[in-house]
Amino acid sequence: MRIRNSTFFKKISTDENWFHKVVTRTLLFLMVIEWALLLYNRSWLALFLITLIILTLFAPVIFRKQMEIEIPAEFHLMAVFFAFASFYLGEVHDFYQRLWWWDIALHTTAGLLMGILGFLLVYILNENKRVELQMNPGFIALFAFLFAITIGTLWEIFEFTMDQVFGTAMQKPMLGDPSGLTDTMWDMIVNALGAAVVSLTGWWYLKRKERFYIKYLINKFIKNNPRLFKN
Repeated sequence: MRIRNSTFFKKISTDENWFHKVVTRTLLFLMVIEWALLLYNRSWLALFLITLIILTLFAPVIFRKQMEIEIPAEFHLMAVFFAFASFYLGEVHDFYQRLWWWDIALHTTAGLLMGILGFLLVYILNENKRVELQMNPGFIALFAFLFAITIGTLWEIFEFTMDQVFGTAMQKPMLGDPSGLTDTMWDMIVNALGAAVVSLTGWWYLKRKERFYIKYLINKFIKNNPRLFKN
């Protein structure tokens, strides 16, 4: 049974690595072509956003070389898909204007992802043997929620700054409000809802000491980076 399980998980890991490579290399090829076209057309904001996507695609290499940290494929794919949907489809190809629900869906997803990231950060710190720190499930969930809220707020400040300084239109008219204030407030509300879902779910499972998907991601991160968790 142990041999079969080992073979099964090895196959999953192989399939995952194959899928990860195909997706990231295909997107990198497309983004490099798009980057060249935007440079030729001098579309500077779109060029900047495509550059962010390319940096996201190279994130595992950057983390591995600069900080000696291995990013699990699931983490990287979530970040890549979100950056592609937000920057490329949303901003460059105007999905925010074409689909009224696109902005709401992405900010809700952002709340979920940032909640997961906050959960991972504090939970990994809690599990690190070199740090004498023990936190209860309630505090871990609260940190994850506040972390997601903070990141969402910083993003809204970034959008406001880009609009004010460079004359962009990242804050969109919404529900008859041309100022973008309604758009900003709904972005923050759905971001908070997404973060709350992850935080409350994580708190529930930690309280009951049951396994859940975030715990799987944490265990995989620990397995990929054992040096960070040495006694």
